[in-house]
Amino acid sequence: MIQRIQTVYLILALVITGVLPFFFPLWTLSNGKEFFFMVNQGYVALFGLSTSLSLLSILFYKKRQHQFVIGRLNIILNLILLGLFVYRSLNVSGETIVVSEKGIGMFLPIISIVFLVLANKAIKKDEDLVKSVDRLR
Repeated sequence: MIQRIQTVYLILALVITGVLPFFFPLWTLSNGKEFFFMVNQGYVALFGLSTSLSLLSILFYKKRQHQFVIGRLNIILNLILLGLFVYRSLNVSGETIVVSEKGIGMFLPIISIVFLVLANKAIKKDEDLVKSVDRLR
């Protein structure tokens, strides 16, 4: 399980969506208070679901097709999360009272998407290798 490179990528995606949002704020309010994802229940649910999908994908290491599909679903979920962040930053940034500067936490879904795409490429490569070996028999 751990000897495969896709497991390493999936663990990195799990850490990015499960651990790092607790340390990096999404944005800083104009009064200097940092806005973390835990304030909004929708963000908590989306980050939690993304973390759960990464963990589920790691646990399905023997079923590469399921792992690939779960990775795709996780990429779509992170794109939705990124879209919500962009929508929120474009909508609210015009109001000078609410948001003053964006935090690094808004970019965590992008990094997670990169690792999930790399994991899916490695899963596809493994699947192609197994299929080519089956043809030789």
